[in-house]
Amino acid sequence: MLFKYAKGATPLSPDEVNNLIPSHITTQKQLDEWEQYNIVQGTNWAFSRKRNDSLSILFAKKLHKQMFNNTWLWAGSFRKRQTNIGIASIYIPQELKLLFDDVQFQLEHDSFPIREIGIRLHHRLVFIHPFPNGNGRFSRLMAELIIRHNGEDSFSWGNCNLANDSETRGKYLSALREADNGDYSNLIKFADS
Repeated sequence: MLFKYAKGATPLSPDEVNNLIPSHITTQKQLDEWEQYNIVQGTNWAFSRKRNDSLSILFAKKLHKQMFNNTWLWAGSFRKRQTNIGIASIYIPQELKLLFDDVQFQLEHDSFPIREIGIRLHHRLVFIHPFPNGNGRFSRLMAELIIRHNGEDSFSWGNCNLANDSETRGKYLSALREADNGDYSNLIKFADS
């Protein structure tokens, strides 16, 4: 199967590709549809009850696994190699712990509006890039969990499938790069557009 990656997406290594679970998938379109169905199942699992542990490494791994467990054998496992984005893989656990502690502090002390806390969480998760693939989708769902559990409405995320190349994806990537430099305003606007 040939993979066609959207601009800015993390290519899979040959070893990661060989861990595709369904053997009937032969095209990128089939894979995208299969993953999307799996992500819906993971989303339903995540919102099935209020969780007190959503800011933990264990929950992050469980969530990613639920989102991709019918697609990839490595679902819920941290990446072990350097990718085109993300910190060195050996630092993933400690950086996630720092991030989750920061978000917990922000929530307890009303450091930012809830929606901004969600966006900041999303941005840092994308920056850390803990998993071999699915990091953007995982990070957006984590942000959704934080804001929804705090009484906010969902983000719209540009009302577009951000996994595919599009003008909307370009705006999203641009807003992420601005957030890399500490300016979250366009990422917040994009998430609510």
